[in-house]
Amino acid sequence: MHKWYQDDGTWSMIFYPMVISAVAVLATLIYASYLDIRDRRVPFVIWYLMLIVGIPATVWLLYDTTKNASLVAGYLALVASFFYANYLDTREPDAPFRFLYLAVVLILPALSWFVFAKIVTLSLIPWYGMYAGVLLYISYEEYRKITPKTTKQKRKRQQANISDALSRWYFVLVIVIFAIASFIMMFGAGWGFSGIYIALAAIFCGVFYMFGRMHLFGGADAWALIFIAFCIPTFPVTPLLNNPPLGFLSFSVLINALLLTLVAPLGIFIVNVVRGNRAPMRYMFFGFPVKGDSVQDAWGFVMEEFTETKDCGVD
Repeated sequence: MHKWYQDDGTWSMIFYPMVISAVAVLATLIYASYLDIRDRRVPFVIWYLMLIVGIPATVWLLYDTTKNASLVAGYLALVASFFYANYLDTREPDAPFRFLYLAVVLILPALSWFVFAKIVTLSLIPWYGMYAGVLLYISYEEYRKITPKTTKQKRKRQQANISDALSRWYFVLVIVIFAIASFIMMFGAGWGFSGIYIALAAIFCGVFYMFGRMHLFGGADAWALIFIAFCIPTFPVTPLLNNPPLGFLSFSVLINALLLTLVAPLGIFIVNVVRGNRAPMRYMFFGFPVKGDSVQDAWGFVMEEFTETKDCGVD
């Protein structure tokens, strides 16, 4: 459900499903930040708090504004692909393989691109073939993994590490296929401009997923941005300065985070100056002094090397 309203001669819009989703996302992020400060890690299960609200809310929004089942199935297919990638990344070799998960990620794109599509585009057939082929191959490789128990098996396992490392990047191809298919559906199969949100989500989330895999970005931070894109694809309320050109909320969140990251060192420097802390100039912008006996209780990372000395009892 969405509603237009007029204020001071201008028209604005409220997307009520996105308002509900935004509340759930905000509550989850606050709790995740608390866990990050307390434990320095955020369990993946924490994200379920906003996903169980955000994903249905986005489905509600997409169907309410477009009445397009193909578009909704495309959104769900993209979300399912990320969950499946995380499943493959975290699955224990001895755990039974969940073929149902594979079936879901293969069926949803087929429903979106062919069954529910207003116009069936034959050019999508090879793209779907590549998509299914990649996932079937990676799933087969994952299925036949076993925990090595003998020296010979361990040696074979070590030799397979190179191919395993190569298979880690299969998701790049999956995301490229999703993005291309989304643009084809936009311009030739009835999605219209609303499909831009799925295309942008595929590209945006794919980049941050790969950043997380390459350790260029914190894992919790990467998943937070990915799930914000899934749960709040557009602004819940028209911003005060009107919508940006793309209207894609997650991109604005990223830009604001980068701007705050640039401002944060200046704030740290000012606090150090006010407190009278003295240190080399570069330390003044990125940290605070901590007493040696409380280092383990402090949040953050040690910026300089130090050694522990024993008290000899000499005055």
